[in-house]
Amino acid sequence: MKRKVLLIYTGGTIGMEKDYKTGSLQAFNFENIFQKIPEMNLLECKVSVHPFKVPLDSSDMGPEEWKIIANYIGKNYEKYDGFLILHGTDTMSYTASALSFMLKGLRKPVILTGSQLPIGDLRTDAKENLLTSLYYASLYENDEAMVQEVALYFEYKLLRGNRSLKYSAEFFDAYQSPNYSVLGKSGVHLNIERAELFRADKEESFCADLHISQDVLFWRIFPGMQLSLFKELPKMKVLILQAFGSGTIFNTEKTRNTLTKLRESGTEIVVVSQCVSGGISIGKYNNSNVFAEVGAISGKDMTAESAITKAMHLLDNPNYEGTFAENFEKNLRGEISEHF
Repeated sequence: MKRKVLLIYTGGTIGMEKDYKTGSLQAFNFENIFQKIPEMNLLECKVSVHPFKVPLDSSDMGPEEWKIIANYIGKNYEKYDGFLILHGTDTMSYTASALSFMLKGLRKPVILTGSQLPIGDLRTDAKENLLTSLYYASLYENDEAMVQEVALYFEYKLLRGNRSLKYSAEFFDAYQSPNYSVLGKSGVHLNIERAELFRADKEESFCADLHISQDVLFWRIFPGMQLSLFKELPKMKVLILQAFGSGTIFNTEKTRNTLTKLRESGTEIVVVSQCVSGGISIGKYNNSNVFAEVGAISGKDMTAESAITKAMHLLDNPNYEGTFAENFEKNLRGEISEHF
């Protein structure tokens, strides 16, 4: 029996082709994808295509689009064995992270992929990314999906969605997962690292939780930054500070006063690292103690994309018991390493 995979095309380079008369890229009718890639007809899965009415550049993908995708997967969850989302590369890690939190109790694969070159380009990476992603989206063993989480496939590597980040705008190997092992590699054989795969609690049933709040601000600190800038900002419910190293910031009274006033106004402060690898360790250095003093939340070794979308999902979400801080510090979908 062929597994059924729903392919959701949102936009991005993977769905474009070059007009050789003008030299410009233009979107093609994605419902004709089987003509563009006839190899899809040879796959051991049945693919249904659902394109966005208007293909979007990934820079236009945001909370409303995440809700549309999550809602569509929720409505079609029982009809398909796996889901593949084609997406522009610039914000794909944000969408993958957001969906990982919005899709609770997932027991089926949700794979995101895209490409650096259009599908019609002679040197395109689109075909391999698309075809192998379909394999992973339909990979079952003993009637159970091998991948039961939101993952991102790119250039022979399957990564946990909420651990991924785009690090290159030029190379085919554009994504990394610096704080977590790859879930699988594609070579002569399709490899899966079983021990690295995420599994939801057995008691947790699937549901699409569409709650997303946009009262979240992300700010990267830098030497010489004027903390008075925060006084000019409208009141925010969550401020994610990307601090130095393992969580250090300027050791001044002004820093302490500014952060204290933010907390007193009701703003939650989350601290993540500017380093690609490693994470936050409040108290390791004296210049991080201020975060403990004001009751800031450690982002541990989460990526910035994961911390942002997790905060957006948890903030004022009535479907979670406990405080924002308590839920944020929990490892909900494999976004935090055990040693943190």
